[in-house]
Amino acid sequence: MKHFFLILLCTWSASLYAQQNYKPAHQELLNSYKRAAAMDTTVTKLITRSAVRANWAADGKTFWYRVNLPGNKAEYIQVDVAARTKAIIAEPKLPVPAQRSNDRYPRRNYDQGRAESPDKKYTALIKEGNIYVQSQASQEETPLTKDGTIAKPYGRMSWSPDSKTLVGYKTDPKETEKVYYLLSAVPGTTRAELKSNPYMQPGEDFTSFEMFLFNMENKTSKRVETDKIDFFGTPQLHWRKNDNTYFTFERRDRGHQRFRVIEVNTKTAQTKNIIDEKTNTFIYEQRIFTQYLPETHELIWTTEKDGYRHLYLVDERTGKEKRITKGNWVVRNIDSVDLIKREIWFRASGMDPAEDPYNIHYYRIGFDGRKTIDLTPATGNHNLSYSPDKTHFLDTYSQVNVAPVTTLTRTADGKKIMDVEKADLSAFSASGIRLPEVFVAKGRDGTTDIWGIMCRPSQLDSTRTYPVIEYIYAGPQDSFVPKTFMPYSEMQSLAELGFIVVQCDGMGTANRSKAFHDVCWKNLADAGFEDRILWIKALAGKYSYLDISKVGIYGTSAGGQNAGGAVLFHPEFYTSAVAACGCHDNRVDKQWWNEQWMGYPVGPHYEAQSNITNAAKLKGNLMLLVGEADTNVPPESTYRYADALIKAGKTFELIVVPGMGHSDGGPFGKNKKRDFFVKTLLGVDPPNRNIGELNP
Repeated sequence: MKHFFLILLCTWSASLYAQQNYKPAHQELLNSYKRAAAMDTTVTKLITRSAVRANWAADGKTFWYRVNLPGNKAEYIQVDVAARTKAIIAEPKLPVPAQRSNDRYPRRNYDQGRAESPDKKYTALIKEGNIYVQSQASQEETPLTKDGTIAKPYGRMSWSPDSKTLVGYKTDPKETEKVYYLLSAVPGTTRAELKSNPYMQPGEDFTSFEMFLFNMENKTSKRVETDKIDFFGTPQLHWRKNDNTYFTFERRDRGHQRFRVIEVNTKTAQTKNIIDEKTNTFIYEQRIFTQYLPETHELIWTTEKDGYRHLYLVDERTGKEKRITKGNWVVRNIDSVDLIKREIWFRASGMDPAEDPYNIHYYRIGFDGRKTIDLTPATGNHNLSYSPDKTHFLDTYSQVNVAPVTTLTRTADGKKIMDVEKADLSAFSASGIRLPEVFVAKGRDGTTDIWGIMCRPSQLDSTRTYPVIEYIYAGPQDSFVPKTFMPYSEMQSLAELGFIVVQCDGMGTANRSKAFHDVCWKNLADAGFEDRILWIKALAGKYSYLDISKVGIYGTSAGGQNAGGAVLFHPEFYTSAVAACGCHDNRVDKQWWNEQWMGYPVGPHYEAQSNITNAAKLKGNLMLLVGEADTNVPPESTYRYADALIKAGKTFELIVVPGMGHSDGGPFGKNKKRDFFVKTLLGVDPPNRNIGELNP
């Protein structure tokens, strides 16, 4: 009996000291909402001297910039580069900016149905679907084709620099289908307005082109020995310098599994592959870089064929390749190429294994792969702006929780000339708001690091436990966890309500190895969830105040698809989701984005990974939010998901915002999201705005 009472006493004592779930009283919750609202408008004002935007003198000897000061004041500073001095100056008078056209691209003053030869002797033109060439001297017109029609015409003509060859295409046009949406609250009328816009979806046909060569000496034609170009239009032609017998063009096959640089012999119409890259997964089309060097018959090319994105130098005549960069790191961008010095200026991440692999640094390297110089050696994520003569640059670097520093650096050798500014966080630090914390844990393979951040409420009580909410965007086109200084985000204001809010980049996102990225191939429903769940569990292992029995998730666009899928494919972990304007079935969304990751042709895997197809698996709480005027992801993607949920007898919330485009619903959507998580994760009623509970 004595032992029984001892056990009972120990059990009672342990329960007293166990962490309790955070469940705020109503007034405490109202105070949290008001603090979150204040963050939305005031936090950024607490950071001063944070941004340096240089205004250079034309000679590059001086520049001035503006810095923000406390009390909404500003200061203007001029820097003398040679003297390495700073001086406060009066507010400079800015020149009146040149008036810009409203057009996104400049207009071209030519008719696409006419093309004048470089030597001005001929004009190629289209008549009734056929190509004619007109002599400028005699005005006589000679037909070069006869099988063109209005329905399948020739066109897209281009001359060789020596005017001896005309390149033209026979086209098989395909009309782009439309998507429709309804504007339900049109001012000044009692009727809704039906809108539409052209919109290609996966699997639909492109206009195709057959390439032909027309010899101006004998007015004959030959079809180039290559397949029809049936993906994204006609290519740019690169003519060989001093020998217009040859030109090259780039071909990206539909399905994103083959990229070629093809040489054409204009005398024979035969072709030769200079570059022919194939893959079993995908080639990331938007990250292909080529720069042609006609003086030396070379080209610079990026490829991931060795497992990381790197630079190669290719002989344009033989196809022989020479590596320029190599290693377990990623070339992120090519800024410029110096043809005289044979140097490349580029950005990369992951070169220093001791640093965050996503941090961008700037480098210079020779065409031969030697003399690599890190222009930005300081730890952090860097952003450069050059002087007009490029002899100096301003380097601003930071980390998500480390304040920005701006330095002036000499371009030739990367030597720092002087410190320019460092952000002042004193007022921010005094506010009690917490900066994000970086956290790293192993992914599904047990070896790969997964990087992310955590935001906590300013009034965190570590003796209590808080639900976790993940902000997700797992689109494979990039990585998304912030790497530059982030004193505020919606994640932080959401955390203020009593949550731990996290974000991480799981496998399937970009800017790591090819194997890391390949996880997304024909597998968008994966969304890196295995890595994300392990990462959150590891974070909870470090901090006992995370309650991972209550995990929410939210996202927009591809993130909406991810959030909407989390409660279908991983309901054992994610219990509440807010999915805004999600592409819930990749067959409904835009062609170019979805075929890049899901492949072509459209196969059963599209249906198998659809949130709509899997709607009956819903077990948790779900809010769907969509703008009725979304022209990015068709609103019917969300409507179809809702329809499938209704037919499956599921309970969920559907919020349609009249007139809203592609977004998370704006302020209204933000409030709905916050209230939804407060109710489903904290288990308390959100504020009643209808009776003014959040009024000042």
